[in-house]
Amino acid sequence: MTVPGNSQATAHVEILEVGARDGLQNEKTIFSTADKLRMINGAIDAGIKRMEVASFVHPKRVPQMADAEDVISGLTDRKDITYIGLILNKRGLLRAFGTREGNKRGVDEVGCVAIATDTFAEKNQGQTAEQSVEVTKDMIRMAKVEGMSAQATISVAFGCPFEGRVDQSRVVAMAEEIAEAEPREIAIADTIGVASPLRVTELVETIRERLPHMPLRAHFHNTRNTGLANAWAAYQAGVATLDASVGGLGGCPFAPKATGNIGTEDLLYLLHESGVATSVDLDKMIDLANWTETVLGRAPPAMVSQAGGFPEPEAI
Repeated sequence: MTVPGNSQATAHVEILEVGARDGLQNEKTIFSTADKLRMINGAIDAGIKRMEVASFVHPKRVPQMADAEDVISGLTDRKDITYIGLILNKRGLLRAFGTREGNKRGVDEVGCVAIATDTFAEKNQGQTAEQSVEVTKDMIRMAKVEGMSAQATISVAFGCPFEGRVDQSRVVAMAEEIAEAEPREIAIADTIGVASPLRVTELVETIRERLPHMPLRAHFHNTRNTGLANAWAAYQAGVATLDASVGGLGGCPFAPKATGNIGTEDLLYLLHESGVATSVDLDKMIDLANWTETVLGRAPPAMVSQAGGFPEPEAI
């Protein structure tokens, strides 16, 4: 089914919850393993079916992710949930494989990252942009041999904190290269929150034209208060899966001034009030966002968790 008047947009959007990974990785307050599991289980209770739960990176670089294996070993074993682990290199991929040893559930899917600029790729992963594409393709193929789902994100797809604007033809070419490895999907990420709806529409439409059978996902940060507008533009252009983080938590340790993701509850309100289904309960996500405040010691940046959903009429 499609939204009336828009032949590209579907009437249902999958929300990929990234709070327990991207949401926490830049926070100074360390969430305990138990707190991370409470966040994950709260998202599941709200109706989230697919989520990032950990990142297999060196703990000295991202201390919040030091307990990745402990978190994964504590996950609820539900067949209807897809648990994703982020990987940046083959060492991380081997750690992801290790979570499944001994008939353990482990992660169901790995998320690989290719980077659109050389400077950010060097600072983030110690390689060039083109090398990040080749490593991503190799990891996707390796994961599939092991029976594990794999997808890829193109980071700093709209702008880089070190090189400025990113030529969108470069991102399209990267997507075409990555598609050769046949990932589950390709995501475009506005890592530093500089995109605009016009640029999002142009990039999504071009990639869809070049790769008509490749599912696309979009990942936006609200650094300059355009995140929700960009998410709507991506949806209108045919993206059926959108990343979001409960409470709008998030940021990138390797990108100066990169602030939080779009808030899951903010995105849910936008979609639901626009007639787009998500299968996620807004009130429960608001409750979960408010719970994060008790751990953080401050209100999360998302707005709907502070204002609440659409107000009910007051009883007379």
